[in-house]
Amino acid sequence: MTKKPRSKPLLREADAPARSKPRRRRDPAQPNLLLDPMPNRIEPCLAILKPKPPEGDDWSYEIKWDGYRLAVHIEPTGIRILTKGGHDWTSRFPEIERGARELGVASAIIDGEAVMYDDQGRSDFNLLQGSLGGRAGKKTSPAQFMAFDLLYLDGHDFQNTELRVRRHLLEDLVGNREGAAIRFSESFDATGEQLFAASCDHGLEGIIAKRIDSNYRSGRGGEWVKVKCVASESFFIVGYEKSAGAFRSLLLGAYRGNQVVYVGSVGTGFKQREAAHLRSMMDKLPWKRKQPPVLYSGTRDVAWIQPTLIAEIEYRGWTSDGKLRHASYKGLREIQDNAEVYQRDSDLET
Repeated sequence: MTKKPRSKPLLREADAPARSKPRRRRDPAQPNLLLDPMPNRIEPCLAILKPKPPEGDDWSYEIKWDGYRLAVHIEPTGIRILTKGGHDWTSRFPEIERGARELGVASAIIDGEAVMYDDQGRSDFNLLQGSLGGRAGKKTSPAQFMAFDLLYLDGHDFQNTELRVRRHLLEDLVGNREGAAIRFSESFDATGEQLFAASCDHGLEGIIAKRIDSNYRSGRGGEWVKVKCVASESFFIVGYEKSAGAFRSLLLGAYRGNQVVYVGSVGTGFKQREAAHLRSMMDKLPWKRKQPPVLYSGTRDVAWIQPTLIAEIEYRGWTSDGKLRHASYKGLREIQDNAEVYQRDSDLET
């Protein structure tokens, strides 16, 4: 008995004309592209926080960079450097803009992280944030862009191409020239456990594990996993404890559902000049208030402010009553950087 072929026949009817797949209309703003139109913006793929890295041959492992997540768009009309939230920060990163021009391609979208390094060669968010001039954004930074994904290149959209292919093409495009403004973020030939232990031993933030056969999917789909040596998240500043200097500590808030709840305070990590600048910013807010914007039963002498400033805080865990343990201030985040205030009921709380 003859088995039926598994593949579908080319034509359902012998006399019917062959039809190709309908072609997408060409974007009039990009008349020279014969293939895929270039996206104006792609929502980034985000990593899910886990207590330990996944293991197996279908995962690759990279260092987790402590900086600003950016997308570099090389377009026929010029270079655009976009934040996670889609804001144009090209003017803040002139070295990265020049580095993108030097790649010599007509069009590309490269996903990565802008970083600066401390004296030990570790990426340091606080250094980068300070060099950018804080929320005013008046300064520019000699930052380096660590490229870890290629989403589009010269007429080809690679979002539906597996990671191993995207990374191979990206490495060929970027390379790792000494002193280049754009460098390839390497993956390591080690288990997740080995690389995580090594990153913690060297004082790094942690690692990222990625499924090598996965497509690029915006949002948190589980294809990327982050594991941190020391927890670091974004929290609202809801007030400051008064003192003879700038302040004694900052009081912090996080989301619980749609409400902001008090999660403790931070009194370390500030340089004197930085603390004075932050106090000046808080005093200029038009919505200072007498009553706390969060439920608070303490007795400190606090000046309360409406939750609007977002601070990046490093911490070692949570107390049994839901407060941060061993918190240290790293710097201010920005709404334009799509800073996500921590959700108290999500992620790890141990």
